[in-house]
Amino acid sequence: MTQRLTAALKQARHLRSDRVLCLPDGAPITRDRVIKAIRSAQRVAAVNVAGVHVLRHTFCSHLAMKGAPARAIQDLAGHADLTTTQRYMHLSPAATEDAIRLLESGERGNQHGTANGAICN
Repeated sequence: MTQRLTAALKQARHLRSDRVLCLPDGAPITRDRVIKAIRSAQRVAAVNVAGVHVLRHTFCSHLAMKGAPARAIQDLAGHADLTTTQRYMHLSPAATEDAIRLLESGERGNQHGTANGAICN
């Protein structure tokens, strides 16, 4: 959880429950209520991907587009296999264009021909 999210959740605390998200009477939110809320938000936003699983795809994709290492994303997503994580990491067209621009950045690589010492085969 980011520091910004932690701070926002602390500000949203209430006295109804120890939980951040709860019903008005302090009772926990059920799985069915969460699913219903996500589906409603998806309809309003005209998002065609069905189910709450879209949140996991969004989380992994945003981390990938920000340059997070795949292994870190795997750990944060709780995946046992990196292949599973890679199925969740979707890049925007802009992210792939940015990757190509790395070759045009004008920076000289090291003796191996890359900026970070990696050898490409």
